[in-house]
Amino acid sequence: MIQVLAIDHIVLRTTKLEEMLRFYTEVLGCAVERETPPETGLTQLRAGNALIDIVVADSRLGKMGGGAPTQSDRNVDHFCLQIKAVTEQSILDLLDAHGIAHEDFASRYGAQGYGNSIYLEDPEGNVVELRCQLDQFNPAHPSQSSF
Repeated sequence: MIQVLAIDHIVLRTTKLEEMLRFYTEVLGCAVERETPPETGLTQLRAGNALIDIVVADSRLGKMGGGAPTQSDRNVDHFCLQIKAVTEQSILDLLDAHGIAHEDFASRYGAQGYGNSIYLEDPEGNVVELRCQLDQFNPAHPSQSSF
Protein backbone atom coordinates (compact mmCIF):
# COMPACT_ATOMS: atom_id res chain seq x y z
CA MET A 1 0.00 0.00 0.00
CA ILE A 2 1.17 3.54 -0.75
CA GLN A 3 1.54 5.81 2.28
CA VAL A 4 1.52 9.56 1.50
CA LEU A 5 3.88 11.54 3.74
CA ALA A 6 3.67 15.06 2.27
CA ILE A 7 3.17 17.16 -0.81
CA ASP A 8 6.55 17.29 -2.52
CA HIS A 9 5.76 20.01 -5.05
CA ILE A 10 3.05 21.63 -7.12
CA VAL A 11 3.49 22.90 -10.68
CA LEU A 12 1.71 26.09 -11.73
CA ARG A 13 1.53 27.21 -15.36
CA THR A 14 1.67 30.93 -16.14
CA THR A 15 1.67 33.62 -18.80
CA LYS A 16 2.74 36.17 -16.14
CA LEU A 17 6.14 34.93 -14.95
CA GLU A 18 7.43 38.16 -13.40
CA GLU A 19 4.16 38.79 -11.51
CA MET A 20 4.07 35.19 -10.28
CA LEU A 21 7.68 35.31 -9.12
CA ARG A 22 7.14 38.66 -7.41
CA PHE A 23 4.05 37.32 -5.61
CA TYR A 24 5.65 34.09 -4.41
CA THR A 25 9.04 35.62 -3.49
CA GLU A 26 8.15 39.10 -2.23
CA VAL A 27 4.70 38.46 -0.77
CA LEU A 28 4.97 34.83 0.41
CA GLY A 29 8.71 34.77 1.07
CA CYS A 30 9.64 31.80 -1.14
CA ALA A 31 13.23 31.72 -2.41
CA VAL A 32 14.23 30.85 -5.97
CA GLU A 33 15.98 27.48 -5.75
CA ARG A 34 16.54 26.52 -9.38
CA GLU A 35 15.96 28.00 -12.83
CA THR A 36 16.23 26.36 -16.23
CA PRO A 37 17.08 28.22 -19.43
CA PRO A 38 14.16 30.42 -20.65
CA GLU A 39 13.32 28.07 -23.54
CA THR A 40 12.69 25.27 -21.01
CA GLY A 41 10.65 27.66 -18.86
CA LEU A 42 10.91 26.34 -15.27
CA THR A 43 11.58 28.26 -12.05
CA GLN A 44 11.49 26.32 -8.78
CA LEU A 45 10.72 28.12 -5.52
CA ARG A 46 11.39 26.75 -2.04
CA ALA A 47 8.20 26.69 0.07
CA GLY A 48 9.20 25.21 3.42
CA ASN A 49 9.97 21.54 2.83
CA ALA A 50 8.19 21.58 -0.56
CA LEU A 51 8.63 23.30 -3.93
CA ILE A 52 6.38 25.47 -6.05
CA ASP A 53 7.35 25.10 -9.70
CA ILE A 54 6.37 27.95 -12.03
CA VAL A 55 6.27 26.93 -15.71
CA VAL A 56 5.88 29.49 -18.49
CA ALA A 57 2.95 28.34 -20.66
CA ASP A 58 4.64 29.02 -24.02
CA SER A 59 7.97 27.39 -23.06
CA ARG A 60 9.00 23.86 -24.00
CA LEU A 61 7.73 22.49 -20.67
CA GLY A 62 4.65 24.69 -20.67
CA LYS A 63 3.53 23.56 -24.12
CA MET A 64 3.52 19.97 -22.86
CA GLY A 65 0.65 20.94 -20.53
CA GLY A 66 -1.63 22.39 -23.21
CA GLY A 67 -2.82 25.95 -23.80
CA ALA A 68 -2.18 28.94 -21.58
CA PRO A 69 -4.18 28.96 -18.33
CA THR A 70 -7.71 30.30 -18.78
CA GLN A 71 -11.07 29.43 -17.30
CA SER A 72 -11.22 26.46 -19.68
CA ASP A 73 -7.56 25.38 -19.62
CA ARG A 74 -5.85 24.22 -16.46
CA ASN A 75 -3.41 26.27 -14.47
CA VAL A 76 -2.17 23.46 -12.24
CA ASP A 77 0.02 21.18 -14.33
CA HIS A 78 0.40 18.46 -11.68
CA PHE A 79 1.10 17.87 -8.03
CA CYS A 80 3.62 15.51 -6.51
CA LEU A 81 3.05 13.36 -3.46
CA GLN A 82 5.98 12.25 -1.38
CA ILE A 83 5.33 8.68 -0.29
CA LYS A 84 6.91 6.26 2.14
CA ALA A 85 9.87 4.51 0.52
CA VAL A 86 8.87 1.28 -1.23
CA THR A 87 10.27 -0.44 -4.30
CA GLU A 88 9.41 0.94 -7.71
CA GLN A 89 8.20 -2.53 -8.68
CA SER A 90 5.72 -2.62 -5.80
CA ILE A 91 4.26 0.70 -6.97
CA LEU A 92 4.04 -0.56 -10.56
CA ASP A 93 2.38 -3.78 -9.37
CA LEU A 94 -0.18 -1.83 -7.33
CA LEU A 95 -1.02 0.56 -10.17
CA ASP A 96 -1.29 -2.31 -12.66
CA ALA A 97 -3.51 -4.30 -10.27
CA HIS A 98 -5.90 -1.35 -10.14
CA GLY A 99 -5.80 -0.79 -13.90
CA ILE A 100 -4.23 2.66 -13.53
CA ALA A 101 -2.30 3.83 -16.59
CA HIS A 102 1.11 5.29 -15.81
CA GLU A 103 4.40 6.35 -17.30
CA ASP A 104 7.76 4.78 -16.48
CA PHE A 105 9.84 5.97 -13.53
CA ALA A 106 12.34 8.73 -14.37
CA SER A 107 14.82 10.80 -12.38
CA ARG A 108 13.43 14.27 -11.66
CA TYR A 109 14.15 17.12 -9.28
CA GLY A 110 11.81 17.56 -6.30
CA ALA A 111 11.79 19.05 -2.83
CA GLN A 112 14.43 16.55 -1.62
CA GLY A 113 16.64 16.85 -4.71
CA TYR A 114 16.91 14.32 -7.51
CA GLY A 115 15.06 11.03 -7.29
CA ASN A 116 12.91 8.70 -9.35
CA SER A 117 9.22 9.42 -9.74
CA ILE A 118 6.26 8.27 -11.81
CA TYR A 119 3.29 10.12 -13.37
CA LEU A 120 -0.30 8.88 -13.41
CA GLU A 121 -3.77 10.46 -13.60
CA ASP A 122 -6.58 10.46 -11.09
CA PRO A 123 -10.17 9.70 -12.26
CA GLU A 124 -10.74 13.39 -13.13
CA GLY A 125 -7.61 13.52 -15.27
CA ASN A 126 -5.47 15.42 -12.73
CA VAL A 127 -1.82 14.48 -13.14
CA VAL A 128 -0.29 13.04 -9.96
CA GLU A 129 3.43 12.43 -9.54
CA LEU A 130 4.57 9.91 -6.92
CA ARG A 131 8.08 9.98 -5.49
CA CYS A 132 9.45 8.05 -2.56
CA GLN A 133 10.84 9.91 0.40
CA LEU A 134 14.61 10.03 0.14
CA ASP A 135 16.89 9.24 3.08
CA GLN A 136 18.69 12.54 2.67
CA PHE A 137 18.63 15.70 0.55
CA ASN A 138 20.27 14.94 -2.81
CA PRO A 139 20.96 18.13 -4.81
CA ALA A 140 23.58 16.46 -7.03
CA HIS A 141 22.61 16.47 -10.69
CA PRO A 142 22.72 12.98 -12.22
CA SER A 143 23.34 12.97 -15.95
CA GLN A 144 20.20 10.94 -16.72
CA SER A 145 17.77 13.28 -14.91
CA SER A 146 15.07 15.25 -16.67
CA PHE A 147 13.68 18.38 -14.98
